[in-house]
Amino acid sequence: MLSKLINFLRACWRPSSDRYVHTGPDSAGRQDGLLWYKDSGLHLVGEFSMAVVQANNLLEDQSQIESGSLSLLDSGPYGTFVGVYDGHGGPETSRYINDNLFQHLKRFVAEQNSMSVDVIRKAFQATEEGFLSLVVKQWPTKPQMAAVGSCCLVGVVCNGTLYVANLGDSRAVLGRLVKATGEVLALQLSAEHNASFESVRQELHSLHPDDPQIVVLKHNVWRVKGLIQITRSIGDLYLKNAEYNKEPLYAKFRLREPFKRPLLSADPSISVHELETHDQFLIFASDGLWEHLSNQEAVDIVQNSSHRGSARRLVKAALQEAAKKREMRYSDLKKIDRGVRRHFHDDISVIVVFLDSNLVSRATSLRGPSVSLRGGSRSLAPTST
Repeated sequence: MLSKLINFLRACWRPSSDRYVHTGPDSAGRQDGLLWYKDSGLHLVGEFSMAVVQANNLLEDQSQIESGSLSLLDSGPYGTFVGVYDGHGGPETSRYINDNLFQHLKRFVAEQNSMSVDVIRKAFQATEEGFLSLVVKQWPTKPQMAAVGSCCLVGVVCNGTLYVANLGDSRAVLGRLVKATGEVLALQLSAEHNASFESVRQELHSLHPDDPQIVVLKHNVWRVKGLIQITRSIGDLYLKNAEYNKEPLYAKFRLREPFKRPLLSADPSISVHELETHDQFLIFASDGLWEHLSNQEAVDIVQNSSHRGSARRLVKAALQEAAKKREMRYSDLKKIDRGVRRHFHDDISVIVVFLDSNLVSRATSLRGPSVSLRGGSRSLAPTST
């Protein structure tokens, strides 16, 4: 039965020509089937590992790590920026964020000469405004751009402080050593905005007291107006401005009654954490990983192996679990084409950032190494010095 299902799904999908670009040896990133990874690299305060696996016909996940100056000015401050962008409806929004968010952040850091919650919030706002301007321009010829959006998870390590900002349901998890027992416990650092959480549904009802149908249970899944699970994002103009929830947008996205206020928000949840000596590593990942692994399972996988290849091991563990849920072999899952594969698991992006406590404490005086690497961009060629 399973082989018949796979053959049927293959017949329904046509593989895309939008393929990854092979970037050479491991030092510059590698491909393994549909999996791209960089097993290890150095950032300002430790090592990092990245991995991406594609399930959709077009990869909708984007991710990046930037380490070095966080400002347009050479005077700094210096640190490490991590971004995971889980797109939906298409890849355009996540690609736009990958191209623009960090640049906005550097501009606002230069203006204020420091990293802060305000700087991060302004960078998110500028990215949202920039993408919406793009959608408005393209509305006459590409109205479906109004229905494309992306989750947006960002982490910034600067001067011994960690900032975590999030829109949507990607997740950042900290692995913290408990010295008394030697265990490494998982601590979730990001707030998630998904209508599956009762607290999120209550928030929506309080924001829209005149709309009892603001969230609808559809096919056993809670969705905003029966359309989308996440409640905060970049993009998704069709649920933020009623002017773009009408023809020529496809009928499946159009609401019967016009709305008076935005149904989704682009205001991120931001938390600030002072890093401690027993903070071991951070895992940033799109929800494709967390659909199959718990926070603690992911932390255990990273903790119980060498730093090198950590992100790839997390992706493999998630895919093995996805295969197990479908009662199939992992080796068979790997053979399934993109597009068809989305019926078994989502795109998955993972960045593991290790924290060297000695380097964290000296971060104000560090200026290297400088890294700029994207996992999932149309060209995966990194620049690293």
